[in-house]
Amino acid sequence: MSTRRRRLIWLDPAGDPTAFPNLESAQEDPPGLIAAGGDLSPQRLEAAYRRGIFPWYSDGQPILWWSPDPRMLLFPSEFHRSRSLAKRERHGGFELRFDSDFDAVVGACAAPRRSEGGGTWITDEMRAAYLELHRRGLAHSVEIWRRDQLVGGLYGVQLGACFFGESMFSRETDASKLALSALVRRCLATGIALVDCQMETGHLASLGARPVARAEFQSLLAEHCDPAIPPRWTSGGD
Repeated sequence: MSTRRRRLIWLDPAGDPTAFPNLESAQEDPPGLIAAGGDLSPQRLEAAYRRGIFPWYSDGQPILWWSPDPRMLLFPSEFHRSRSLAKRERHGGFELRFDSDFDAVVGACAAPRRSEGGGTWITDEMRAAYLELHRRGLAHSVEIWRRDQLVGGLYGVQLGACFFGESMFSRETDASKLALSALVRRCLATGIALVDCQMETGHLASLGARPVARAEFQSLLAEHCDPAIPPRWTSGGD
C-alpha cells in the first residue's frame, strides 16, 4: 500500500506565530510531520504545545514541527515505581531540586550520546529558545544532585495542567528515572493531569506511559491545557 505524501506547509517567520496547519494534514511519511520553517519564538512555541505540536530537528535542517499519532502519554497515577527505584529514592544519597540550574540540565540533555550516533537534536537555537521559556516561567527542570554535582534530570514545558516532557539525561544509574519519579510526585501534588512523552518507546512503556490516539490527546489538551491554571514550581530543593 502506498503512503500518501502531502505538500509540506512552510511557516513564515514573520507571520502569525500562533498559526499552524490542521493536524489532519500531518504527513504519513515521515509520520506526524506537520510543517517546517517559522521560528522558535516563545509565542510560537506556546501556540504549538497548546495544539499538541512540538519542534524536533537537527543542525542543518529547517525547524520541523511534529504531532505523532498515537501520542505517548504518562498519566501520573499510572507511573510504575519499582521497589528498587523507591529504595534508591529513600537511600541513594541524592538531592532533589527544581529549577535550580535549568540551563545545565538542557546542556546535559544536549550532550552527544552514543545511542544517537554521537549527535544531538537540541541545537544551540533550541537551547536558547527553551531558556527563554524558562525565564518566562513556562519551562522547568527536575534535577538530581549528589554532593553538589548534577547527575540526572529532565526538562519540559508546563501549560495549565499539562507537562510536555522534552528530554532527560542520566550520569548515574537510574538518575533520570529518579527525576521522572519526582516529576510524577509533583504532578500528583499540584494537579497536573498528564505528562506528554511525545514518542513511543519500550523504556517509557515500562514506566507506565501508553500510546493515546491524537484525537483523544487533543481532547485532553482542551480539557487540561488551561492558561488560567498557574504553575507551582519553586527554586532549590523541595
